[in-house]
Amino acid sequence: MNPHSNDLTQGSIWKKMILFALPVLLGNLFQQFYSAFDSWAVGNFLGKDALAAVSSSASLIIMMVGFFNGVAMGAGVMIARYYGARDHAAMKRAIHTDVAFGLVAGAVLTVVGVAFTPTILRWMGTPENVLPQSIDYFRWYFLGAIFTVMYNIFVGILHAVGDSRHPLYYLMISSAVNVVLDLLFIGGFHLGVGAAALATTISQGISALLCCIRLLRVNEAYRLELGEIRFHWPSFRQIIRFGLPSGVQNSVIALANLVVQSSINSFGDAAMAGCGSYSKIEGFAFLPITCFVQALATFVGQNLGAEKYDRVKKGVGFGIVCSMVLAELVGVASWLLAPQLISIFNGEADVVDFGVRHMRTIALFYCLLAFSHCIAGILRGAGKATVPMLTMLGCWCVLRVSYITVALGFLPRLETISWAYPITWVGSSVIFLIYFLRADWMHTFQREGARA
Repeated sequence: MNPHSNDLTQGSIWKKMILFALPVLLGNLFQQFYSAFDSWAVGNFLGKDALAAVSSSASLIIMMVGFFNGVAMGAGVMIARYYGARDHAAMKRAIHTDVAFGLVAGAVLTVVGVAFTPTILRWMGTPENVLPQSIDYFRWYFLGAIFTVMYNIFVGILHAVGDSRHPLYYLMISSAVNVVLDLLFIGGFHLGVGAAALATTISQGISALLCCIRLLRVNEAYRLELGEIRFHWPSFRQIIRFGLPSGVQNSVIALANLVVQSSINSFGDAAMAGCGSYSKIEGFAFLPITCFVQALATFVGQNLGAEKYDRVKKGVGFGIVCSMVLAELVGVASWLLAPQLISIFNGEADVVDFGVRHMRTIALFYCLLAFSHCIAGILRGAGKATVPMLTMLGCWCVLRVSYITVALGFLPRLETISWAYPITWVGSSVIFLIYFLRADWMHTFQREGARA
């Protein structure tokens, strides 16, 4: 294999970025597919209450898992920098420290998730008719939390060195396994919502194992050596420096979204099921955003390491435009097809009504979400994760929660909650645009590259 096949510091910018982003897009598509298939199987085989139990999962899972995944992003930034700079010794230390961190974090998350799930679900105001199934689902999910964390660690390493193809292959395998297990556990044996979480856990374990085998066998400088897995403290301090802001951002935003979810819960199980169905569709809609955000972060990290600042500037413009255009096209399609999409998960009229109202309030603003995430990814790739953290905490947490708390008192409708998302995306986009257009933008990149 060409040793530079994953190198984003050479060759055509748009070709390299698309060739990196496309497997990420397809991989996320498969991952989102089996997540959505969980909801489809639960909603169609087990009913509305079971779907509501699963549908309230996203914010809680992101809050619990997001912190550790955010910190792992710091390792991805470092690894991409070292890869671009050809500093193989430092890259290997960062990789093995990252894996050590993931093992510890996964064990901690398993214990905390299993122990505190009932308390958090009650705090969210989960209805009593849904609560037992929600507890069952989350506990089974968090029993496999270490697989989720390690999968994200391994994929982060592969992405940092420009390899987005192998994670795609592994997700295709795990998605097929998840679909088969859902049909067997839920459709065949009618085992309940816990079986959906168990199917996801097994699938995540398979994809994590395959990624690990790839890193153990690859004949490259980023090869994983089991005997070298330990905390290299200077590398760990750098990981924390780059990753802690993203980890805090992920968890606090998810905490704010728990407040949003608790407000949705107050409208009953039909609203929970309808909005939860939308969240699965939203996961597909966000795929153009997430693939270019990952591509931008890796592209910026590698090229800053290689001190190719003009290339960074050109790549940033291309990635932002592509992400925003694709996101808005998906948003328009989602608005038009909202009834058909929501009814895939559950056809009851009240569930579809809540889901469609929620979707049509949000979907046409996806371009703003894309812009905010792209700028955040660029800044993380440049090692400036504090800027997106403060911006998103201010807009997506403080503003979002404040708006809902005040506005629901005047307009107690689901659309009042739905508007929290476009309003806060506008706020973050304005702040990011002002920051991005500052005259010293590229000079900041250069100072960060020199400091690294």
